[in-house]
Amino acid sequence: MSTQNDSVDSTRPCLFADMGDAQVQRRLGWICAKGQGVPGDDAQAARWFRKAAEQGDAKAQFNLGVMYEDGRGVDKDSAEAGKWYREAADRGHCGAQFTLGLRYYYGQGVTEDKKTATKWCRKAAKQKSGDGQYAAGWCHEEGVGVPKDLSKALSFYKLAAAGGNEKALAAIARLKAERK
Repeated sequence: MSTQNDSVDSTRPCLFADMGDAQVQRRLGWICAKGQGVPGDDAQAARWFRKAAEQGDAKAQFNLGVMYEDGRGVDKDSAEAGKWYREAADRGHCGAQFTLGLRYYYGQGVTEDKKTATKWCRKAAKQKSGDGQYAAGWCHEEGVGVPKDLSKALSFYKLAAAGGNEKALAAIARLKAERK
């Protein structure tokens, strides 16, 4: 029979977060954003994500970018979203790399630049992002930001298809039909 109190101390995560633990801060941001065990609070989520992001936590930087892009808990600000996506992408966050690629392609919060868009999609593709692989394939197929190269396009599409990307499967079938 235990004489210790077996209940979880719910103040412990906040203590670590207040002491500057970026991982705990990010997790508290996620808990607040999703309303897991607490009422959802986007402003609080953004606050915790920012604390972790400012310490270089790539996942928090990406999440803060999403908050700015969607205007959740902060004023909607495409340029600020782009800043945080770039920070996370530079730290190797795959989702941020793909998102940044799209933002450069469409000129969302950054200057439109197809070559840079392709660069970021290829970085995501190298990390086995199915969306990044598909996008890199499409860029090579269409000659967006890189010279047109159908064999490279097909290689990227095959990688994406191996991961279950249905758009890549359709692209492979289309390219094979066009080659006949």
